[in-house]
Amino acid sequence: MSTGVIVEQVDKAFGDTPALTGICASIAGGRLTGLVGPDGAGKTTLLRLLAGLMVPDAGKITLCGHDTVTAAGDVHLITGYMPQRFGLYEDLSVLENMTLYAALRGLQAGADSELFSRLLAFTGLAPFTKRLAGALSGGMKQKLGLACALMARPQVLLLDEPSVGVDPVSRRDLWKMVQELAHEGMAVVWATAYLDEAERCEDVLLLDKGAVVYSGPPEALTSRLTGRSFLMSGIDGDRRDILTRALQLPGVRDGVIQGASVRLVVAQQRDLAGISELAASCNATLAETTPRFEDAFIDLLGGGPGGVSAIAQRMEPLPQQGAVMVSCQNLTKRFGTFTATDNVSFDVVQGEIFGLLGPNGAGKSTTFKMLCGLLKITSGKAQVVGLDLRRSPSEIKFQLGYMAQKFSLYGLLSVRQNLDFFSGVYGLKRAQRRERVKEMIEVFELQPILDQSPDEIPLGFKQRLALACALMHRPKVLFLDEPTSGVDPITRREFWTHITGLVARGVTVMVTTHFMDEAEYCDRVALVHRARLIALDTPDRLKAMVADESLPDPTMEDAFVRLIERQGAGPASEQVA
Repeated sequence: MSTGVIVEQVDKAFGDTPALTGICASIAGGRLTGLVGPDGAGKTTLLRLLAGLMVPDAGKITLCGHDTVTAAGDVHLITGYMPQRFGLYEDLSVLENMTLYAALRGLQAGADSELFSRLLAFTGLAPFTKRLAGALSGGMKQKLGLACALMARPQVLLLDEPSVGVDPVSRRDLWKMVQELAHEGMAVVWATAYLDEAERCEDVLLLDKGAVVYSGPPEALTSRLTGRSFLMSGIDGDRRDILTRALQLPGVRDGVIQGASVRLVVAQQRDLAGISELAASCNATLAETTPRFEDAFIDLLGGGPGGVSAIAQRMEPLPQQGAVMVSCQNLTKRFGTFTATDNVSFDVVQGEIFGLLGPNGAGKSTTFKMLCGLLKITSGKAQVVGLDLRRSPSEIKFQLGYMAQKFSLYGLLSVRQNLDFFSGVYGLKRAQRRERVKEMIEVFELQPILDQSPDEIPLGFKQRLALACALMHRPKVLFLDEPTSGVDPITRREFWTHITGLVARGVTVMVTTHFMDEAEYCDRVALVHRARLIALDTPDRLKAMVADESLPDPTMEDAFVRLIERQGAGPASEQVA
C-alpha cells in the first residue's frame, strides 16, 4: 500500500483568520479516507490545498511524491477533484461536459473512445448522454461530476461532500463506485456531512477549528463510547418532550430521536442514574445499545447543543385543537406532458411533524411549492390552515413559513437588510418589525455577521438566517425543504432542537430531507416516488415493512431503499429533477 498524500505541519489563514493550524496527515493509496468535522472546521480548505488550488502559508504537502507548490503541474495531472458545488455546465449535455473536461485535461477522447465508454458504463450515464446537465437529478449530476473528475485516471481522488442533497439510493450508488476505485489502488479522500458514510471508511480524519482532533480507523473512535450509548424504548408520552428533558440532565452529552425511542449518550457511566430516573418516570425501558461513529463524533467535540429552543420559548403557544392544518386530495401538477406530482393525498394535523421523503426528482419540492402558493395546482384540492389554496393564496402566505431547498435570501442585501425585508414582506408593523428583528439577532446569534452578505457567511449561519426569516411572523405551519442539506451533525441538532420546541408550542411542521436520521423525528413519513405517494406511516412501521431474516433490524435508510426498490425503481440515475 503506497502513501498517496503526506501533509506536514500545514498552516493556512485568510487575513487574520486561521483556517488550518499544524495539520499532519498520511493518506494511503488503495484506501478510502473520510474527512469530517463541523462547519468551518477547514475541510474544503484542506482539499483545495491538496488539489494544488491554494498554497499553504507554512508546511508541506506531497501527492505521490510531488510537492503541491514546486510541482503543481504534476499534482494537477495526477489529481481528480470534485468540488462541493456542482462545477459542470448546466446548458451542456452529459457528453458535451465530458468532452470539455477531456479537452481541459489534454486528452484526445470523444464519444466513441474507450475512456468515455468506460466512464459512462461505470457511472450508469450511458443512456443519458444527450440530456442537459441542468435537467439531471441530484444523483445524476454527482455521477457526471465523478466521471469528469476521473477523466485522467487520477492517482488521488478528492471529493468535497459529493453526496450532499442526494437521496439514499443514489448515495449508495456513489459509495459503491468510489469504493471500487479505492480497491483498485487509488487514494480517495471523501469529505462528508453523513457520518454513516464516514463510519464505513477505512480511515477518518476529523477536523475541528482548523486542527486534527482524531486520525485513524473510525471503529477505534467509536469504541470509546462502549457502555455510554443507551436506547430508551416504550416511552409513555411525548418522546420529543422526553428528549428535551434528557438533554438538560447533567452528564448527558447527546440525544436524538430514533423512531418511537430516544437515543442518549452519557459522559460517564456514573451519569446513568439521571436517565434511569427519567426512563422510570415515563415507564420506558433503558438498555445499552451499540455505539455509532456519530455518537463518538459528537462526544469528541464536546457534546450536542442542548435541548431548549430559545426562539420557541419566546413564542406564545398556539391553541391546540387537533385540527387538520394541511390537507391534499388528489393533488396534481403537470409541466406540459411531464407530471411532477400525481394524485397525492394526505392530511397533517396540528402539532405534527410530517416528513415527505423520496428520491431526487420524485416531486417533493413541487408539492411543497403548491402548498405554499408558489405553484399553481393543475388539478385536485389543497387546504392550509383551513383555507383553500385556489381561493385564498394571499391569506395563506401570512399563516405559513417557508424555508426553500436552495438558499432563498438575497445576496445583494446584508444579513440585517434581509431580516428587515422579510419582516416587512410578512406584514409586520414598524414597531413589531424592530422588535422581531432584534429578537432574531439575539436568538440566532447573528450579531457578528449583520453587515455581511448571505453569500459570504458559513452554511450554518445561512441556515440560522433562513429559519429566522421564516419564523419572523410566527407562522402556524412551517414548510422546510431540505433545510439542513450540507450542514454538520451539531448544527443539525441545533436546528431540530428549534423544531421540537416549535412543535411543542403548537406549530405544524412539514419537512423534506435526505438525512434519514432526521426522518426519525417525524410523527409520520410519506414516501413519494415518480410523483406518486407509495407509503405513509410512522418511521417504525415503515422500517417494520422491510424487516426480514436477512435484515431483522433495518434502519430508516434501509426502509427507504427497499420500499423504492419494490416499486421497480431501476437505477437511481433514471430520476429526473
